[in-house]
Amino acid sequence: MILPTIRASMTRTDALHLVDLLGRDDAELRASARERLEAHGVDALLDDPRVRNAILTDPDVRVSPGVVFFVLVRQALLESGIDDAAIADFVASLVAGFGRARAAYRPSDDDDQEYFYLVDLLAQLRTADARRAFLLRTHLGNFSLWLAGLFPDYLATRRRTRGGPPLDYFDRLGATGYAEAARSQEAEALGVQAVFDGVGRDFVKVRQALNRVSERVLWPRAGDPVDRLIRDVKRRGS
Repeated sequence: MILPTIRASMTRTDALHLVDLLGRDDAELRASARERLEAHGVDALLDDPRVRNAILTDPDVRVSPGVVFFVLVRQALLESGIDDAAIADFVASLVAGFGRARAAYRPSDDDDQEYFYLVDLLAQLRTADARRAFLLRTHLGNFSLWLAGLFPDYLATRRRTRGGPPLDYFDRLGATGYAEAARSQEAEALGVQAVFDGVGRDFVKVRQALNRVSERVLWPRAGDPVDRLIRDVKRRGS
């Protein structure tokens, strides 16, 4: 299952590389970034919008995809008013983890069953034992967030052409999945109780942050401009 592991996996080499990226053309900025790193730790760099810009534009980026996703997600979440590095770590770990082949469709790595629709996860919950129910509820949250966060254009098209559900359907089920998973003993044992509770409580804001990453970075030219305008208006009004 997906756990928040990116920040813990960052090395000193990664941090110094971010300093290099930030100050490649500005010795004074480089020195300032190094001072911030030594005084306040790597979070002082990860939260800097200039680091995000450098990661997206510099041809010599050598940090892992997970670190890139963390920077993008963290700063998008800050725009949504969510200043919780643990939530950013979890969401970025989700994006990176679901990038592996078929991972998005399985509640755990050793699960042979794949789920392509949320309703199928709900059906399995009716007969699941406690451990299985925890995995299914977690995946209900993860799959909802992944789909509605990174692929809102696809969901909008599917709604128009096939009568698929709206975004608030994914918001509702995703929030419920995380909230119920957070109350389990399994979540407490894994140390993700607070993270799941936070993502469930602020699911819409987290989903909207991923919408920004999707629209600005991953697929900036895809999607119907009207759909994107409507989503942007809703974000500003929420």
